[in-house]
Amino acid sequence: MRRPWWHPAEHARRRPYLLARNRMTAAIRAHFDSLGFVEVETPALQVSPGLEPHLHAFATDLETDDGRRRRLYLHTSPEFACKKLLAAGEGRIFTLARVWRNRERSARHLSEFTMLEWYRAPGDYRALIEDCRHLLRAVAQALGILAYRQGNRACDPFADWQEITVAEACARFAGVDLLASLPDPDRPDRDRLAADAAAAGLRVAADDSWSDIFTKIIVGRVEPQLGRAVPTVLLDYPAPEAALARRKPGDPRLAERFELYVAGLELANAFGELTDAAEQRTRFEADQDLKERLYGERYPLDEELLQALPQIEEAAGIALGVDRLAMLATGAASIDDVLWAPVAGVDGGNE
Repeated sequence: MRRPWWHPAEHARRRPYLLARNRMTAAIRAHFDSLGFVEVETPALQVSPGLEPHLHAFATDLETDDGRRRRLYLHTSPEFACKKLLAAGEGRIFTLARVWRNRERSARHLSEFTMLEWYRAPGDYRALIEDCRHLLRAVAQALGILAYRQGNRACDPFADWQEITVAEACARFAGVDLLASLPDPDRPDRDRLAADAAAAGLRVAADDSWSDIFTKIIVGRVEPQLGRAVPTVLLDYPAPEAALARRKPGDPRLAERFELYVAGLELANAFGELTDAAEQRTRFEADQDLKERLYGERYPLDEELLQALPQIEEAAGIALGVDRLAMLATGAASIDDVLWAPVAGVDGGNE
């Protein structure tokens, strides 16, 4: 029988990872402080938990003294509150926030976890790539490591990083011409992408949407090739896969979004922030229509956020998984090894 996490022998095994995690978070705070960022705290209870259609929130009811109830949610990201702080006039902010996502639990996923988010206003997504580069090097130096590790993979943050666009990656690793399926980014050509994915040896179901097929290409052919020896920035996502990001000037098929991969693990997700409230409302409503079709539920829009967006100058923001970074920095085999106290009775398993 597996020992519980609080068993003295099990805690002693995990304690080196936990102390390294503490040094890592101290290094993160020192790094952002040196750049003039302000650490902020945002409430976990929100009217809208985050509106990505495949994320699932934990709901709760707020009860008032007079017996009224109001449905609230534990946030899946501190993003909405952080953007309101940008609208209030903050320019460089970061937060180490506890966040919650239902239906997520494995050796790499948690239903309750810690997310580092930071924002620049003014700023663009290219600046966030440089932020990531300096942050990962600062953490490595603070911990005295030369590489981030997952299993037998070692990834050197001090070497030159790799950058590759999503379209380039799909062509190189899957033989798929992604942009050929996006003559109109608002009505992507599902059948064209399906044919290309099938030719690449991927199984495509009759009811797979364009987005479903895109995910199969990324997960099945692209992600395994990323972040192997050096960190990889996968950038310029197709517009249908970036509901919170600005479209790229000069090419409306693409959006200002990138993801960071280290030792084969997706670590961070960044955007050039969309601040057009009307367009954001349209995208939110479309995402909730999809969520309702797929899962039979929808979340309310955050009307305060939509009011705040026009007050934000050009901005960029990023979310980075702190627990995953701790895994990579310590070489821990499971995400539970870098948690001081995992959720009781919830086993992450081995996958």
